[in-house]
Amino acid sequence: MSKILVTGSAGHLGEALVRTLQARGDQVVALDVLASPFTTHVGSITDRAFVARCINGVDAVIHTATLHKPHVATHSRQDFVDTNITGTLNLLEEAVAQNVGRFVFTSTTSVFGNALAPPPGDPAAWITEDVTPVPKNIYGVTKMAAEDLCQLMHQKLGLPCLVLRTSRFFPEADDNKAKREAYADDNAKTSEFLFRRVDIGDAVDAHLRALEHVPEIGFGKYIISATTPFRPEDLAELRREAPSVVARYSPSFVEIYRQRDWKMFPSIDRVYVNDKARQELGWQPRFNFDAVIQKVAEGGTWRSQMAQTIGAKGYHDQTFDEGPYPVD
Repeated sequence: MSKILVTGSAGHLGEALVRTLQARGDQVVALDVLASPFTTHVGSITDRAFVARCINGVDAVIHTATLHKPHVATHSRQDFVDTNITGTLNLLEEAVAQNVGRFVFTSTTSVFGNALAPPPGDPAAWITEDVTPVPKNIYGVTKMAAEDLCQLMHQKLGLPCLVLRTSRFFPEADDNKAKREAYADDNAKTSEFLFRRVDIGDAVDAHLRALEHVPEIGFGKYIISATTPFRPEDLAELRREAPSVVARYSPSFVEIYRQRDWKMFPSIDRVYVNDKARQELGWQPRFNFDAVIQKVAEGGTWRSQMAQTIGAKGYHDQTFDEGPYPVD
């Protein structure tokens, strides 16, 4: 049995991790700025003394706490720096000071930013860990800086640390107004499993795999997204006529979507590739597009049991005139 600190325990991934770790018998120290049934310590990672108390005696840290993209319009850039950079530095330095042997940091595919949007007419982007991030907002900038801090603490002080760049797993409505208006929510999220979404249960498993392998790897960055059926040779056609490409790999989707009056995205502009995580971490995600549409065909939903159990969290304690987040 290990003693593991999980930050962000009131959030989607944090709660899922706490549930899973407790179920397998680990002792969990769970911190968040918000009280919840899965939070044992209420406070901020920006408070160094609080972090030091929470980290005392733990064997490992899984750091999921963050300000997210939906907070960009409601929080200052300084808030993002304080939480995403200073908070991460506090955790890293206390982990070193207290001889914690394993550190896993939850980052985001949003760090790739403008690298995800090829110019009009270009093929879709094939996104691996070799792609150079070009953050496009304060969220991406601060998550990228936090990744760099993780690498620095490994290089200079020997802290074993792995960075997981997770794709979408939230159940809330999309933050893009045009997408919300054009697609039923379940339609859009099911289609995203082709190229930019991961099931939350699979995301949890990736973190546990990272926790297991971090001592031998030392440092690494990994994309955590559902396994895509696409190949590099599909990228030009994906940008022009995505439904035709999808139909080649998953012919059954056409009838399943027709029965529900759903539609496939006409164009796909990026594909997240999880090969490195599967090869180096031994991660085996269970949910890809074929698995999800099979569930849908049987009368189910894109949401796994874990996703349904966690439910929607929201990101704000207020409502807005239009949409779930004041982003667009």
